[in-house]
Amino acid sequence: MTDLLPSPAAHGLVLSGGGPLMKGGTLSRKAKAAIVVRLLINDGADIPLEELPEELQAQLTKAMGQMRTVDRDTLQEVVAEFAEEVERIGLTFSNGMAGALDALDGRISPQTAARLRKEAGVREAGDPWARIRERDSALLVTVLEEESIEVAAVMLSKLDVPKAAELLGMLPGPRARQITYAVSQTGAVTPDAVDRIGLSLASQLGARPISAFDDGPVERVGAILNSSKATTRDDVLAGLDEKDEGLANAVRKAIFTFGNIPARIAARDIPRILRDIDQAALVTALAGAPSMGMEASAEYVFENMSGRMADQLREEVAEAGTPKPADIEEAMGSVVATIRDMEARGELMLPVEEEDEG
Repeated sequence: MTDLLPSPAAHGLVLSGGGPLMKGGTLSRKAKAAIVVRLLINDGADIPLEELPEELQAQLTKAMGQMRTVDRDTLQEVVAEFAEEVERIGLTFSNGMAGALDALDGRISPQTAARLRKEAGVREAGDPWARIRERDSALLVTVLEEESIEVAAVMLSKLDVPKAAELLGMLPGPRARQITYAVSQTGAVTPDAVDRIGLSLASQLGARPISAFDDGPVERVGAILNSSKATTRDDVLAGLDEKDEGLANAVRKAIFTFGNIPARIAARDIPRILRDIDQAALVTALAGAPSMGMEASAEYVFENMSGRMADQLREEVAEAGTPKPADIEEAMGSVVATIRDMEARGELMLPVEEEDEG
């Protein structure tokens, strides 16, 4: 371990100007820590002292300020003692509950982490503004609407320029003008005040209820209906029309069925999709499309593959005749599932159909 440390200076170490030589027998542990830190700094090491508690940072600074010149033998003794202590360390746990929560971030549920932080009164480590910048714009714009003009101005100033411009465009005109003017008045705001505002906003955003579901309600209903039988799907959508037409329209946009293929899949993507689809399911789906009122989807598929492949597939469809309705639905479901899987992997885009303007 000693060979990994900077070599002690040949003539000792000077921590500040002048003064008598300091001997090993008179040094406290704080003084020895100051020697090691100064030696590492002299050697050009980047030591993240800012991660220490403020009290320890202050004690270290005071210890360095009280010391003068350290003789060569004492310096070597301190380095050897430090190296020996480092070699004895097997594993370290730092920062108490805060350190434990940071170490387990992403490995325990957000609900558990939030509850433990609240119970222990632990703030999240690191820059609060970095966490704020990661939040989505829809959430941040509510903060700009609800907070005071002064706080909103500080928040806008701490965000990246593109995101700040996006949020400003989402605000009503009068509010946007007030916040913009307030930004011009933030020159005298102290770093400490900015940090406190950041901690407060990060805490508020972190305290907002955590959803138990990864997707929104519309996406969940759409996914369920997407895998349901056509009769069930139509019946549910008819019921939604009566209760909440807006919700029904949103769910329709979230649904993707075999009948949506011409409107939501680009012609250039058809050959790539066909390589992943089970051939037997494709033949059954295409053969049953006319009886399900989805002949346009079948023709769209035929038109956007090679002529040789289309001719061969048409022959297989003709031989299949008209399958049973249950078999058709199962085959179409298989085709749709493959397309959805490709979308989930980022291999395919399914644009939402535009509503007709009337």
